[in-house]
Amino acid sequence: MTQIFSTIASLRDYLHAQKSKQLLGQVTIGLVPTMGALHIGHLSLIDRARTENACVVVSIFVNPLQFGVGEDFERYPRTLDQDLQICETAGVDAIFAPNAVEMGVNNTQVTQVIPPLGMTDILCGRSRIGHFQGVATIVTKLLNVVQPDRAYFGNKDGQQLAIIRQLVNDLNIPVEVIGCPTVREPSGLAYSSRNQYLSANDRILAAHIYQSLQQAKQQFFLCHEICSASQILEVAHNYLAKLPEINLEYIELVDAKTLQPCSQITSEAELMLAIAARIGNTRLIDNILLSHTITPRKPIIAIDGPAGAGKSTVTKQVANKLGLLFLDTGAMYRSVTLAVLREGIDLRDHDKIQDIAAKSKIQLFANPIAGQPMQVLLNGEDITTEIRTPEVTANVSTIAAQAPVREILVKQQQLIGQSGGVVMEGRDIGTHVFPDAEVKIFLTASAKERAKRRHADLIAQGQVAPDLATLEQEIAERDRKDSTRDSSPLVQAEDATLVDTDGLTIEEVVAAIVNLYEAKVQNL
Repeated sequence: MTQIFSTIASLRDYLHAQKSKQLLGQVTIGLVPTMGALHIGHLSLIDRARTENACVVVSIFVNPLQFGVGEDFERYPRTLDQDLQICETAGVDAIFAPNAVEMGVNNTQVTQVIPPLGMTDILCGRSRIGHFQGVATIVTKLLNVVQPDRAYFGNKDGQQLAIIRQLVNDLNIPVEVIGCPTVREPSGLAYSSRNQYLSANDRILAAHIYQSLQQAKQQFFLCHEICSASQILEVAHNYLAKLPEINLEYIELVDAKTLQPCSQITSEAELMLAIAARIGNTRLIDNILLSHTITPRKPIIAIDGPAGAGKSTVTKQVANKLGLLFLDTGAMYRSVTLAVLREGIDLRDHDKIQDIAAKSKIQLFANPIAGQPMQVLLNGEDITTEIRTPEVTANVSTIAAQAPVREILVKQQQLIGQSGGVVMEGRDIGTHVFPDAEVKIFLTASAKERAKRRHADLIAQGQVAPDLATLEQEIAERDRKDSTRDSSPLVQAEDATLVDTDGLTIEEVVAAIVNLYEAKVQNL
């Protein structure tokens, strides 16, 4: 259950208690600073934080320091009850919702953080005097209060993100600042709390702001180093000139890190094309990143196949050899299955199972002991061994076949893998979770061979193993369920390489996958 705190002291006591409950080295805190009026963009930050941390804190504070004279501080949407419900559903551990007195900003005599003027007196800073000073002050306060390992901000507020990264670096604050992709409506309009001020017609009009950026982006990649910044900006200006209802405040091409205006485009430049405009009384901002040299994401390796084909063993060794992240997706479904079985819930009660899946905090840790399984925590409890019991194994397919459960866990998996450089195994990684994976493998083996392997594994774990005939029958039945389920059935992706492991050693299978990966990297 999400807990709510309005004082610094109570929040710190809670965080201290959480740390004391956990094993050393397993507690990480993720902070998502917000001003409330939460939307799907905020949820993407929360989801990312939840996959990377043991404890997620969302702050909700409408910061008076960042509003100038005549701005919409009084009108800014305040939807605390709705925000609390959203956080509860999203699995947030703690909400910090202080008032101005608690944050020490209820008078003009406040010590403030002043970022470099070269980063604050441009772009939005020209018209919003003092805005980024107010942002920097409150963010610094929040980082000091929560002392998170990671703090999450949206890329949509590109100037804010660059300034926060600078202040964290300059003030030696021990936190990793994570910038998350802008979440957009189907039209391309970036989600924003201020979008609720827009009428239906205004929203259609607002989508053209993003389209102007896309037009400029095409020009950037067409001309490479030949054209100037002014030529790129001219494309966006010309696009918006046809829409007089959009009152353009600025559109500028700046260095993505320093925010200094781009005077010359080079092959090494990493730039941000930023825009601010008004539609009626509503001010909207957006940006896109432009670079000819941003390193492509490392390839994703998707390893699919039926139960017992050796996916987990092979995937771990491939990840180890290539220095990639191993994500045991099967362990995530097993964790939810264990939670459901513990509650004694009917496996046909999809609503209750979906609720458990949404509330289950699953964490995966690489085991420092070579050859040992990845450590799995469910709501802070080590369930590494328990998720491998015959009872969980017999029921995991039923749970995994339920679309709401898959949607919840797939979202977590995609967030983890969005930067690439991961090896993922399961039933539908190449067909559903990462259909754009660069390397796809379909690993299989005969039911008889898989039964032998399962029998040996159970004995090695000190468990009672059924006879081989029973195991073979169970595996065949599981294959049938996995291949015929309505949601994301087990099928080989059209562009996957089939690897039958009958008669092959693990080393031979691993070597084949490593070779495919290295060939893909060379061709990128």
